[in-house]
Formats: sequence, structure tokens, C-alpha cells
Amino acid sequence: MTDVLAADIGGTNIRIALVTRQGAIADEQRVHIALGDRSISEEQLVARLTQSFRDALKVYPNVKSIGAGFPGFFQGESGLLVASPNLPNLHDVALATRLSENLNLPVMVQNDALCAAIGEARFGAGKNVTNLLHITLGTGIGGGLILNNRPYTGETGMAMEFGHLRIEQGEQARLCGCGGRGCVEAYASATAISTRYAEVTEEDLAAKTIFERANNGDEQAQAIFKSAGHYLGAAIAEAIKLLDVHTVTMSGGLVGAWSMLHPAIMVSLNENLIPPLKDTVQVLPSSLEDNAGVLGAAALIEASNLTGDTSENDS
Repeated sequence: MTDVLAADIGGTNIRIALVTRQGAIADEQRVHIALGDRSISEEQLVARLTQSFRDALKVYPNVKSIGAGFPGFFQGESGLLVASPNLPNLHDVALATRLSENLNLPVMVQNDALCAAIGEARFGAGKNVTNLLHITLGTGIGGGLILNNRPYTGETGMAMEFGHLRIEQGEQARLCGCGGRGCVEAYASATAISTRYAEVTEEDLAAKTIFERANNGDEQAQAIFKSAGHYLGAAIAEAIKLLDVHTVTMSGGLVGAWSMLHPAIMVSLNENLIPPLKDTVQVLPSSLEDNAGVLGAAALIEASNLTGDTSENDS
């Protein structure tokens, strides 16, 4: 992998990094971008991303290719944005092609959670395994899947919508942002933890602050984190029963609460697995801190075959 420009695209900011062939971040910058408007059009999206990358290329003029993670569903490795949950006006956008034409460089774009899975498989805690389920824990919950050393997107780019696995049923189940009820995202994301704590205490706090309170003995905070871990474990068990994958990695802001989440995850996971699978699955925090997504974006050009020549990465 030659030096590439890698981007992790969010609703208000883009993290842009220069990534070396060894998978090291040589330099990076965070650029403000207004993509949070649900009414944004295809032309506005392409124009804003093009300008952000042009500005970055002035700083890194020797870059020969660009990889980017974007919150949306992509058709295979085509760079075709089928849809984006938070940007309802976007449908079938040839995002990679249009950016490549505007920038006169090869550009690859993929789902941001799948980028994190690729990064973890290529450079992180999943480096030596063939199959990997990666979960991103933040404001929402996402997932990416590596099967037989290859990223798996499904037929229409919507594989591994882990956050929308149903772990509760009925009218009393919590409403999720997708419009359904009972999704694990409504019980175990940072947003869900804040919401559930506010319901109990009438205090509107960030998940990080709630975790600090839990560490200081707040029993209500502790119970909410334990409950979040329980729901995550149950959802992982359903995925494992379907996929028979034995390594799970997690990244994102909530991984900072690992000491409280992980024990509950493992108890619930093994309670919900069928006997032959019990105690066979390892659940690991990312070894890349918050870099899994951007490193995966950098590896996109080669990621269609993770078993290819990676000798450069070991030099």
C-alpha cells in the first residue's frame, strides 16, 4: 500500500489522514463540513466533499489515491451509495466515481463501519483471524463483517446492520431511530445510555460522564451499563449463531467503558449461545484506539483481497 489519503466522514466533521504503506498515520487534520442537513442533495454532497479533498491535497500533494468511510450503504466495492439512513435524499449516488472524476485520482468509498472492520482486520486486534465481526459503539451502533479474509457487504450493501438486530419485541420495546422497536441501538448505544439515565435521574448527561459516575459508585449508572452490556451480548449471540464467527472486535467511544461493559457482554453472550458455541467466542476491544475507521479507509484499494501481499505492512 502506497501512501494514501484516508477520510472518516461524519455529519459535521471529516477526519483526513495521510497513511503510510506500513499502516501508520503520518499526519492528520479535522475539517468542518456541513453534511448533517437531512435535506442535502447529491450535488451538494459531492461539491462539499470535493472541496474538502482538494484542500487536503494542497497539504499532501504527493498522494496518489483516496479511501473514505461514509455513513451509508454501498453496493459491493463499486463506490455506489445506495442510501444513507440520515440523508434521505441520497439514492444511488456514484460517489466514488464522481469524486474520482473531480479530483483526477482513484477514489474508493465504503460504509464507515465496514471500514473499521477492514482496519481492525488489517492492522488491529483481528489481524491474524480469517473471519471477524466488528462492532462500532458510539452515538449509534454499526457493524462490519470480514468473511474468509474479504469484506462482506451483502447483495445491496446492507449486510451487518448490527445496531438494528431486535433484542426486544412488542409495543413496550424502545423506539429506535430507524422507526422500528427493540433494536439493540435503542438499548446499548451512547445515545441510549444517556436517554435511559435521564429517565431515571432527570439529568441529561453524556455517556462518558455517566460512566465516570458508575466508576464512582453510582448504582443507577452501573445498572445501565450492565444492562447495555447484556443487550450487546444477546445481539452478538444472534449474529454468532447465524455466522459461526468466533472473533468479535469493538471500537468507538463506548469502548472507553470496557471494564464495565465486557463482563456483562460475556455473561449474556454465553447465556444466549447454543451449547457447542458457548465459551468459544472472544470479544476484544480495538487495539487501534479510534483509528480503525481511518486505517480501514486507507486500505480500501487493497481490501477486496486481504490475503494479498501484505509484506510491506510488516517492514
